[in-house]
Amino acid sequence: MVDILEKYTLAESLSYIASQYPSKVVFSTSLGQEDQVITDAVFKNDLDIKVFSLDTGRFFQETYELIDRTRSRYKKNIEIYFPNTEKVQQLVTQKGANSFYESVENRKECCFIRKIEPLKRALAGAEVWITGLRAEQSENRNDMKIWEWDEGNKVWKFNPLIHWTYEDVLKYISENKVPDNPLHRKGFISIGCQPCTRAIGPDEHPRAGRWWWEESKKECGLHAG
Repeated sequence: MVDILEKYTLAESLSYIASQYPSKVVFSTSLGQEDQVITDAVFKNDLDIKVFSLDTGRFFQETYELIDRTRSRYKKNIEIYFPNTEKVQQLVTQKGANSFYESVENRKECCFIRKIEPLKRALAGAEVWITGLRAEQSENRNDMKIWEWDEGNKVWKFNPLIHWTYEDVLKYISENKVPDNPLHRKGFISIGCQPCTRAIGPDEHPRAGRWWWEESKKECGLHAG
């Protein structure tokens, strides 16, 4: 499988996976530039791949606007999954709206409620989970493969952009006129929840703007390799 996927273009590899696992392939988009590249390839080629996003309830307004622009551009739907209301209410009631600033454990608890649990629901029944991960994004992602087994979610994980550079991503966006978030032009390279994301300087790591107040691997748990 790896040898086949490595030689294909992005569109070819996505089409191949969709044909091998009919109606069992899903793609999770956080609306970042990498994810918009994959969304473009899926929607333009009308592939049998469900595209979904995990709305944590704390997105930037620009992210919500990008969802609308993407739907309008491709005339396709992005399925939205929300966190469990009772769990969010309990967390905010007991620890406050910004408990994630207090410790890594609190931040991971918030990520679990707003992202991990909804992801489990979104992946239910799927056999392949497509992501927009790239190796150079973080140390944790450097050893990830284009095709690998995700034991935690019991699905195959397909990372079609794992060997792409950031320049590759920008070139694709420019050549294909792919809609992306205007915050990227303001120093927000990796965009997550609004209170957990800041702009970065020219010499900072792309993930430095995520959970900038803590020392960690800069992961929410979705892709803990």
